[in-house]
Amino acid sequence: MSRKPELRGRAARLARLLPAGPKGAARTPFVLLVVLLLGGGLIGLLVLNSALSEGSFKLDDLQDDVKSYTDEEQALQRDVDAYSAPDALQRRARELGMVPGGDPAFLNPDGTVKGVPSAAQPSVIRMPLVLAPEALDPGPPESPTPTPSVSPAQPPPAPSVTPTPTPTFIPTSPPVQSTQLPTTPGR
Repeated sequence: MSRKPELRGRAARLARLLPAGPKGAARTPFVLLVVLLLGGGLIGLLVLNSALSEGSFKLDDLQDDVKSYTDEEQALQRDVDAYSAPDALQRRARELGMVPGGDPAFLNPDGTVKGVPSAAQPSVIRMPLVLAPEALDPGPPESPTPTPSVSPAQPPPAPSVTPTPTPTFIPTSPPVQSTQLPTTPGR
């Protein structure tokens, strides 16, 4: 039978430093540790990639929302600009029955009146020729409306025009007289 030769001297001292067990058993825990580290790293990368993809989708959705809100804000700003334009304000004031004011009079700090006040001049109220801003831009259609088909042999019907009387505004209050108002000290 084979027997290991006995080592002497320097070889014996080196042999004592090396472990004397089976060599295959010492590699197994190391291989398992490496496999677990690689598997954990791959799973971690997969989870990180999924989280980044989900964040990217949320970012795209939020950017779409911002774009739609910006478009809506611009449309509302156009409406505000159209309503606050001088011609639109004048048209709406006339529709409410307002007329341009006359010459103004000013009160001085001592209570005297500077200038001669005059009543507003009545004017003929006419229907405006300018359309309202909502008539110019009705917005997106809610449902498609069918258009009536007209055969080429038939002319389209002529719109009927009925004359409407134009009402006039007559003031009912007498003109304001220039008076001196009493003053209160300290005001």
